[in-house]
Amino acid sequence: MELLTASVVIGTVATAIFDLWGLLIARLRGAPAPRWDMAGRWFGHMAHGRFRHRDMDHAHPIPAESAIGWAVHYLIGILYAAAIPLIWGRGWLDAPTFGPALIVGVVTIGAGWFLMSPGMGNGIAASKTPAPWVARGLGLAAHVVFGAGLWIGALIYSM
Repeated sequence: MELLTASVVIGTVATAIFDLWGLLIARLRGAPAPRWDMAGRWFGHMAHGRFRHRDMDHAHPIPAESAIGWAVHYLIGILYAAAIPLIWGRGWLDAPTFGPALIVGVVTIGAGWFLMSPGMGNGIAASKTPAPWVARGLGLAAHVVFGAGLWIGALIYSM
């Protein structure tokens, strides 16, 4: 039960920090906020056996896709948070260190680059986007921030 509680707290904190970072970067760049409704559409289509799309904007809308996107986004953050004590041991929850959190944060960009991006029609590692290296850099920076958020969440949990 401790692992579940810790994962919920740590993952929620880390994902919220990730989201705040995304909003900050969007405002600084004059760009729209991240669209979790499109992720919800993608996940919604998975329930019907469709895992790849040419363009999510043109994919058939899914009822409650925004809610689905946000819920799955936070659920994934919670699952990633669970990986740290499962890999480095439950002792990490009592004395969290930055290294494991950063490693998990950075490694998780792989899911975005190699699953989500191609599945949503953006190619491997955003290769089909107008500025692939900008998208990759922003994604990697966001996942470093997520890693820092995992550590911050663990510090809060361990208090």
